[in-house]
Amino acid sequence: MASYPETERRLHARQFVLKEATIIAGAVRIGCSVRNQHEQGAELRVAADTGIPERFLLEVPADDTTYRALVRWRRNDRIGVALYSNAPKD
Repeated sequence: MASYPETERRLHARQFVLKEATIIAGAVRIGCSVRNQHEQGAELRVAADTGIPERFLLEVPADDTTYRALVRWRRNDRIGVALYSNAPKD
């Protein structure tokens, strides 16, 4: 039986990274890691039982940036987010 490579469905090439980050939702701060990232999204790793809202700020010290994030998918301890704009830093 022939084996074919999986078709890439992403619009943007991913860059594999390992960055510490913080999910900020109101007064709640949740530590996470960024596993891959591109100009319009990222894959985050968090504890599987952690309640993450659909929209939040994602603070990434390595980028010296806080992004506005929207959850696009969830699988166990992985969350795919769209990064749709930079949030102003205080």
